[in-house]
Amino acid sequence: MNVSGALPAGTGTPAHVDYVLRLADTSLILAQRLGERVGHAPDIEEDLGLANTALDLLGQARMLLAYAGELEGKGRDEDALAFLRDEPEFLNLCLAERPNSDFGHVIMRQFLLDAWQLGMHSALSASKDTRLAAIAAKSLKETLYHVRYSGGWVVRLGDGTTESHRRMQAALDALWPYTTELFDADAVDSQMHSSGIGPDLPSLKPSWLTQVDAVLQDATLVRPRDSRPIHYGKRGQHSETFGYLLTEMQALHRAHPGAQW
Repeated sequence: MNVSGALPAGTGTPAHVDYVLRLADTSLILAQRLGERVGHAPDIEEDLGLANTALDLLGQARMLLAYAGELEGKGRDEDALAFLRDEPEFLNLCLAERPNSDFGHVIMRQFLLDAWQLGMHSALSASKDTRLAAIAAKSLKETLYHVRYSGGWVVRLGDGTTESHRRMQAALDALWPYTTELFDADAVDSQMHSSGIGPDLPSLKPSWLTQVDAVLQDATLVRPRDSRPIHYGKRGQHSETFGYLLTEMQALHRAHPGAQW
């Protein structure tokens, strides 16, 4: 039985499929980056914190990838979409793929995306696409924890020692240009908004800035000026390090296609 508002398999428009893939890929790639960092955090507790966040994001990605495959109707399941697409087919936000540096850099990247996902999941919970709304509502509960965790660390490190403050400001300066993509609506975003599936992307920026600015103020960090990024991941334009991430993530599945564990 089809739930009202949920589309039958294979009936999603290309824009609808791409929109869901953008959300899925952002969570998937961010989970991969966090997974790379596990074992290198300052202590075991933070290793567990990063691992738990990564697992939450992976769970969100699985639900979204499975739904994207159903909308597409080409027989690709979540594993095929995660492990058998090539670099230009991935539609994640470029901020999510930025390579790991020190712990502060990882935390800053996480906070900026957590705050964005909080607004997105809140808005998508009211989507006319009831399947997407249900996924967003479930994810929202996890994201509320994520933003508290990462935001707390931004404050602790930014308002900590001279060295930790310097590193956090450097991380913010390096990552901030990639935040432009978070609210830069293109044809896919506009189509999803007009159809009642997605929010008006630019309208989410003021509340995001309010939340980010409050944390940055407590962290004694200075928000950089906006600038346009070089790459737009949600259009398949990725940074030079993304290929290495994808190769590592997909190696086992591609080496043993169809293997059952």
